Amino acid sequence: MIYVFLANGFEEIEALAPVDILRRAGKQVQTVGVGGKIITGSHGIVVQADLTESEIVLGNDLEMIVLPGGMPGTLHLEKSETVQTVIDFCAEREIYIGAICAAPSILGHKNLLNGKQAIAYPGFEAELTGAVISENSVVQSDFIITAQGAGVAVPFGLKLAEVLTSPEKAFKIKASICYPEH
Repeated sequence: MIYVFLANGFEEIEALAPVDILRRAGKQVQTVGVGGKIITGSHGIVVQADLTESEIVLGNDLEMIVLPGGMPGTLHLEKSETVQTVIDFCAEREIYIGAICAAPSILGHKNLLNGKQAIAYPGFEAELTGAVISENSVVQSDFIITAQGAGVAVPFGLKLAEVLTSPEKAFKIKASICYPEH
């Protein structure tokens, strides 16, 4: 199971591109509404989450969580006791945590980035407490995968799919969506 948390003010591309790519990879993904089932993104796109915070189940089948950025979505995620509990659950078990844009700041505030390579939206680097700031737009350090922002939502999603499946599977998805080679 993969949980992608959505809070009012989330960056739509940063949430939905990874959901799409992970589902193409054959993974079971559920969006989780923080504060309700109907969530409005930072650009006014209304999304109905699969679950609310109270409906999630933490167990052995949890493979990954994803924290999209956007403002004030990131602030709402960080204030959620459920999100904080799930992050702790994942960190204790080294379950993959993906965070993009402003959301890596949540991990920095929890001291989960100490000595790890990480990246966030420009201007948020100081919030990545203890991290070694990467020059890459998507970076994996152990079980934590961070990305810079909306413009790299597809490469972020592909990296998430790669770590949960295989580089070959991620490459096939990349080709199937006509993502350009650089």
